Amino acid sequence: MKQNADELLALIFNYITKIAAIHDPEKLVVEVAKMGRDIVKADRCSVWILDHENNTLWTKVAHGVDFIRIPSNSGIVGEVIAKAEAEIINDVYADPHFNRSVDEETGYKTETMMVLPIHNSAGEVVGAMQVINKIGEGGFTQEDLQHLLLASTYVAESIESSLLLEEIDATQRELVYIMGVTGESRSKETGNHVKRVAEYSRLLAQLYGLSEKECNVLKDASPMHDLGKIAIPDAVLNKPGRFDEDERRIMDTHAELGYNILKGSERTLLKAAAIVAYQHHEKYNGTGYPNQLKGEDIHIYGRITAIADVFDALGSDRVYKKAWDDEKIFNLFREEQGEHFDPKLIDLFFENIEQFLTIRETFKDRYDG
Repeated sequence: MKQNADELLALIFNYITKIAAIHDPEKLVVEVAKMGRDIVKADRCSVWILDHENNTLWTKVAHGVDFIRIPSNSGIVGEVIAKAEAEIINDVYADPHFNRSVDEETGYKTETMMVLPIHNSAGEVVGAMQVINKIGEGGFTQEDLQHLLLASTYVAESIESSLLLEEIDATQRELVYIMGVTGESRSKETGNHVKRVAEYSRLLAQLYGLSEKECNVLKDASPMHDLGKIAIPDAVLNKPGRFDEDERRIMDTHAELGYNILKGSERTLLKAAAIVAYQHHEKYNGTGYPNQLKGEDIHIYGRITAIADVFDALGSDRVYKKAWDDEKIFNLFREEQGEHFDPKLIDLFFENIEQFLTIRETFKDRYDG
């Protein structure tokens, strides 16, 4: 049954109201796909995004199909993007550009298809909308194409803005990592230390039950845990032996120094990094520094990073010590459960120890010569 103009505009308006509030590219393509499907009464719709850097196309959801990534010149979608021209194909298996591999992998049978390029504000193609299998008798029509074009015009700016925000976020994550590595390199640490701490932190966050978003934020923020070390004098930072009282006092300021560098930002990632820098030396029993926080008054990010950092530090050579063997590390963790470390997190650590050891091996320090 065809939709009249009022019904169509109401449908588009309802969707663009939702879409305007979405900034995550993966969530955005899901909602745009739903809109495309409903506007032309198709069985499925996919929104494909062009990844220029990797020469691929990706889509998060194709109504029942999981995340897919294909070469940018693949199939009918790749052809439409290359030509920047829409296509209506009502017998896809007769089309030489049709890529049957997705059907073969998913068990889904594609019969009819319409694909429309999505342009950014500069007129460049940034992706495509692909609707599959018209519901009812007959295939897709020019009228369907016009309706889909109307919808894509409404959402193109949202897609462009979302992709730009994703690029900004990716740049921010890279800068955070570089800053973390820079801080560690002053104390003769390798970049793999911050990689391991990041992976341990993400794993512990997952096991603890944090959301996927929080797990990723913590993974990206944890490399900044020792950022404050950039302000610690070399004579203290790289002293080959135990600190005296004054040196220890200087060294302990790195937590607050890191926090002061980061605390002014309103960005989610940098706010999380400020928490990690400030609290990763607090202890569960309240004897840590700089604020002697106790128990769950310590943010979960700080409690997680404390375990990740200590596990990696004890298992690595430092200027002031040789690496500990695993049994010695494990004994310390058992002794400090509920003292230095959150007892629940320590239980999760030991219950999943093989995963932590796999991460350690994957990001093992490699030395030449």
